[in-house]
Amino acid sequence: MREADSVPASLAGHPVWQRLSSYEFGPPEAALPFAARLARDNGWSAATAARVVEEYRRFAFLAVTGDAQVTPSDAVDQAWHLHLTYTRDYWERFCPDVLGKPLHHGPTAGGPDEHNRFYRQYADTLARYEAAFGVAPPSDIWPSAAQRLLDDPRARRVHPRDAFILSRSQAALLLLAFIGLIALALFLWVQQ
Repeated sequence: MREADSVPASLAGHPVWQRLSSYEFGPPEAALPFAARLARDNGWSAATAARVVEEYRRFAFLAVTGDAQVTPSDAVDQAWHLHLTYTRDYWERFCPDVLGKPLHHGPTAGGPDEHNRFYRQYADTLARYEAAFGVAPPSDIWPSAAQRLLDDPRARRVHPRDAFILSRSQAALLLLAFIGLIALALFLWVQQ
């Protein structure tokens, strides 16, 4: 069972949710399907990308069924950005046939007032998610408002040809190996 299928009975019969839950993102004839491209572009596993696509469905539902604006998590925003690049799919099928109206992406104009507005809006989105779907949003895809709007914006895209990319644990092991080599060299030098 897909995560998107496990929704409260009140939503299961909602016409927007019914259309969303069966919608296949991107052109069906693509050699690289939508979720596979999302995984490739973000360095995610296929399972993570599939979960993010399901959370994008939920975000889209919240966006078109409520009166207040919603703010996506960073992962969901990556799915939305990718979907927007499939312009025909997004504007000619998804918005009119599935959502029933346009869903525009409006990034921040910047400044402290906008930052505060998006912080509140994201926190409200998390609360609306829980109210609509009957469960808290998964924290690995929908982090807290503080992480989403204070920490996540510090992330940068890095191409592997331009930098060495190491996880913190890999860097720690490399540092320990380097310290071990220095200690060994000192030990051998003292033995001479």
